[in-house]
Amino acid sequence: MSQVTLTATTAFGLEAVVGRELQQLGYEDQKRSDGRVTFQADLSAIARCNVNLRVGNRLLLQMGEFEAPDFDAFFDQIRDLPWENWIAADAQFPVTGSSQKSQLHSVPACQGMAKKAIAQRLEQVYGRSLPETGSLCPVHFDLRHDTCTMYLNTSGAGLHKRGYRSHSGEAPLRETLAAALVQLSVWKRDRPFIDPFCGSGTIAIEAALMARNIAPGLSRNYVAEDWPQLSKDLWIQARGEAQAAILPAPEDPLLASDVDFRVLRTARENAKLAGVEDIIHFQQHDVSTLSTKKKYGCLITNPPYGQRLNDMQQAQELWKTLARVTEDWSTWSLFVFVGSREFERIFGRKATRRRKLYNGTLECTYYQYLGDKPPRMNRPQPSAQEE
Repeated sequence: MSQVTLTATTAFGLEAVVGRELQQLGYEDQKRSDGRVTFQADLSAIARCNVNLRVGNRLLLQMGEFEAPDFDAFFDQIRDLPWENWIAADAQFPVTGSSQKSQLHSVPACQGMAKKAIAQRLEQVYGRSLPETGSLCPVHFDLRHDTCTMYLNTSGAGLHKRGYRSHSGEAPLRETLAAALVQLSVWKRDRPFIDPFCGSGTIAIEAALMARNIAPGLSRNYVAEDWPQLSKDLWIQARGEAQAAILPAPEDPLLASDVDFRVLRTARENAKLAGVEDIIHFQQHDVSTLSTKKKYGCLITNPPYGQRLNDMQQAQELWKTLARVTEDWSTWSLFVFVGSREFERIFGRKATRRRKLYNGTLECTYYQYLGDKPPRMNRPQPSAQEE
């Protein structure tokens, strides 16, 4: 199969997590930069990565990279790329883009110019006007320090759109970020799991999908499925491999709770749509009643952290309560994701590790409290936060 250059985009700070996912899929040779992991692969990787990546935002096919200090260079070099290799005469090719620390800083102006350059090339090749009534081939440019990289977006909608979230809570985590929080913990499918602030259930659902090794994109579609250059067999094979890799349910269910019965109703609906409702036990109770007889488990949660003064005060009371009820959980590891640098002071304990991540544009910290190691078990392999 033909070799192509692919880029998996991700939120800042999660490049190592996506890189590890790609390594597990067999793509070892990588180049990592802010928000991107780039690698060489054959065409089958387009299907395999879209179906299997849990933390990546989108999978992009690189068309070219060049210096673009001014509009002339930008236009000419886009026009000279072989767009006809991928974009059919009737295809739709909307253009999106971004610009960081570049002379060409107006994204709308660059979008219009890129669109015009691609259209000029295609009209010359096909000898006709472009109706744009066929398959969707989204184009994306990324300008950084006057270097432009041109891509085709093979995913279409972001990979966080798994298809299971019918409704969301007031401040939902993206599925990709929730999956990253689980992967950055020491939790494994044979260890107890608790999320005492589960909201619409996203963290627990992503953990459950991992517990059964259900590919996150198994039930959705991708724009590249309609591209004639990619055989339907590639997608059939990728989904078949993913289906064959599904594991039986773990022995113990995952536990997820919230004080609000309305969000729990949503969480149960979401878990059902994700196909994991049988391995998550949702409970309605206040964090003050949290308890467990299990040992060596993981608590992974995104508690309220409020942006207004009254909300912040309420959130801090919840943090204090969580600290009190888990004070004697020495065999448990706690992983708490909040948008506050005050968490450790309020919680009353210094984290073993902490990691800066972003929930959308909001800077957050992932506080990690490592408990006792389970007996007769090897220490877990270093996770991406140690890379």
